[in-house]
Amino acid sequence: MKRSLRLCSHFSRTAKRSCPQRQLASIAGTRPFATSLRKLYADVTDTKDNREKVVILGSGWAGYVVARNLDAKKYRVTVVSPRTYFVFTPLLTDTAVGTLEFRNILESVRKAKSDIEFIQGWADDVNFVAKTVDVEPSVLDPAQSHALVQYRDAPAKESMLVPEEEKRINGKIHVKNHVPIFPVKYDRLIVTVGSYSQTFNTPGVRENAYFLKDVGDARKIRKRILELFELCHMPFISDETKKQLLHFCIVGAGPTGMEFAGNLHDLIHEDMSKMHPQFMKFVQITLYDVAPKILPMFDAALAEYASKQYARQKIDIKTSHHVEELRKGPPGMKDAPQKQDQIPPGRVFTLRTKEDGETGCGMCVWSTGLMNNPFVAKALSRARRFPVDSAKITEGRPIDQSNPRQWIIERNEKTGSIIVDDHFQIELSTESASSDKGSESAGRAVMQDVFAIGDCSNIGGMNPPLPATAQVANQQAQYLASAFNKHYSAATGKFDPDSYASSQGFNYNNKGVMTFLGSSKAVLQGPNTDREGAANGLKGFLAYAIWRGAYLTMTLSWRNKFLIPVQWLAVKLFGRHVSRF
Repeated sequence: MKRSLRLCSHFSRTAKRSCPQRQLASIAGTRPFATSLRKLYADVTDTKDNREKVVILGSGWAGYVVARNLDAKKYRVTVVSPRTYFVFTPLLTDTAVGTLEFRNILESVRKAKSDIEFIQGWADDVNFVAKTVDVEPSVLDPAQSHALVQYRDAPAKESMLVPEEEKRINGKIHVKNHVPIFPVKYDRLIVTVGSYSQTFNTPGVRENAYFLKDVGDARKIRKRILELFELCHMPFISDETKKQLLHFCIVGAGPTGMEFAGNLHDLIHEDMSKMHPQFMKFVQITLYDVAPKILPMFDAALAEYASKQYARQKIDIKTSHHVEELRKGPPGMKDAPQKQDQIPPGRVFTLRTKEDGETGCGMCVWSTGLMNNPFVAKALSRARRFPVDSAKITEGRPIDQSNPRQWIIERNEKTGSIIVDDHFQIELSTESASSDKGSESAGRAVMQDVFAIGDCSNIGGMNPPLPATAQVANQQAQYLASAFNKHYSAATGKFDPDSYASSQGFNYNNKGVMTFLGSSKAVLQGPNTDREGAANGLKGFLAYAIWRGAYLTMTLSWRNKFLIPVQWLAVKLFGRHVSRF
């Protein structure tokens, strides 16, 4: 027995001395986390797999669809994303009110029978010459399931402009400011990082508004709605305060804002009215938009129908209204802007507009549009060195590394999104480092191993640009995945960029737009127009039936194709689940 204990002790000491994870643990802080990082780095640098490694940044519509459609026999697919799932965003508003459960619209990236490799982290920087992406783990990041409205507050982001030789320790895992950053190698890189919620720097919106872009946002909204009705049962809450608490403000009269307003109306009048009938007289839903009309992408007749439908549901629509501030505290509170840190959370908010002044509300859902992902500006603004082995000069003379020119990644001047060609290859342009802009060193190039699709990209020369919708991202992802599979060269075992570049570029097929209005009604606008130029469309219950059928068909897994109609039926028969958790 004693001999066995001595042997165990000996092997334990030997393992501790030889285990490289212990060295990493002293850097990263915790042994299990460091061990997983070392294993990740080993996987990243694995040279036994002869397939080309395709790294996809993001797990939204573009990233997830292209990953699941790439042929695993031809490519080794690795997804890098801060969240472990894909969200079926067209039905996100249904989950915010309990019509669907959250998992009904989620698809896990990491699956038991999937060939997709997954790393949960934020892409931090890209080295086009070394073909690596620096990744910061997001496993413990609380922002991973919520809408992002600004660049994440992480000191390590300053390192993105540091020269490469100062950034890593022997090209391996580097820990700076207690944040471990490690490289992931790629052969082909597909950028699908999406976009952030746009706040237009309106005071108080980032801190106090509710957004609707991810499942964490939907959970937060659902909890707040139920919370407000429970607050009204407190005996010390006055009728005036109840009126303010049960005032639901929605900023943005596009499809997302309109659908949430319709879903909120159904929740309140079909379920909450049965449990809180005494509070129905205090309920008010107000929809704000800076534009002169709602649903600007729809035909005027369909938009007018939506307005009348909401008027019958007593949803107040205020167009041409400019939101100036959203703060904690009731209207008229003295020195409220200066005392925001002292006001307890979860009470009344004040929404101030240029036209109406201050109004009290229990929650404000912000759905006004999208802004470019700051990662594009931080990490994809320029190529520090020209990637000679992977970029192709399209204008100007071939260069060597000693040329003084600086290569800039083309981006849209208005939105900041990446400019790509109709094959989604990222374009580079340059001016001479000298003052002579007309010198012969100016040129243009295209990177044959880096692609961008989805909300973070724009096809150059396309006016107007494609809308940032799930439909567009889905079609782009299917095109790119199909092209990768088709232009794979069996002779070389690699993707053939020259064959791909000579093929037909992407062509968007507009299938129309749909919006749910509540009370089993919707509007649907097709891609074609009649002889007078008006868009062909449907409205009412028929449009609602098509809306549900279309989204059920678009659902990506058979599991959710089964669960979604079952949940719809359960809500119809038994009502929504209104427990607050």
